[in-house]
Amino acid sequence: MDVASRPTALVTGASAGIGEALARVVAAHGFDLVLAARREDRLRALARELTERFQVDARVLVADLADPTAPARIFEKCRAGGRRVDLLVNNAGYGLAGGFLDATWEEHARFIQVMMTSAAELTWRFLPSMIEHRYGRIINVASLAGLVPGSAGHTLYAASKAFLIKLSESVALENRRHGVHVTALCPGFTHTEFHDVSGTRDLVSHLPAWMWMDAERVAREGYDAVMRGQIVYVPGRANRTIALFIRLLPQALMMSIARRQGRRFRKVAP
Repeated sequence: MDVASRPTALVTGASAGIGEALARVVAAHGFDLVLAARREDRLRALARELTERFQVDARVLVADLADPTAPARIFEKCRAGGRRVDLLVNNAGYGLAGGFLDATWEEHARFIQVMMTSAAELTWRFLPSMIEHRYGRIINVASLAGLVPGSAGHTLYAASKAFLIKLSESVALENRRHGVHVTALCPGFTHTEFHDVSGTRDLVSHLPAWMWMDAERVAREGYDAVMRGQIVYVPGRANRTIALFIRLLPQALMMSIARRQGRRFRKVAP
């Protein structure tokens, strides 16, 4: 594909996990990339790999989305590069272990900025160009946690993922006629460093193997879902079965299950 005609993807949180896997998937499909995250060394290593393996242009953009000015700066730097973003992947995120009062409000505010506000702002900033050119793809990496009842611990995590799901639904319905597809990708437990960073590896390591997926498979299925225009996509048969039961079972029963099972993978005081 001619360099000038190749589409461009912006992937946030591209230095590890599902974001890194999504960067590889979109590069394999011929997208140039802008890779955004805090860890420059990892981004540069990934950019070199993608350039050599797929012969695409992979640029590095070091940014901390906890900074409220970061989304605007990312947008301006992409625009200054002279190429529009055709595929936006809002993947940056992390977990904040413990109960609601175990963290300071400053920690919660940073979490909300990264997990919700930055994704909404980046969508708002890049969407007009997608509408103008009548083509755009947006993947918001949400979670199965956004579909199940909330549990004790990681208090704002499920809430932030539910926000991404509803944001995706509304933006998708508003803009489908403009050739823009938006997908909330809702994986369950995925083999990444997420639980190491959040300090819950010791808890989730006891979960059965059938509950886990590889980041590469999640990424492939997520890419395919946005390309076919599926608004909410849950990868993996086991996760889709859980999502189905959530819709069918009474809310009181689901809350009871969440109360009993939540401590298996959430770090919270008894």
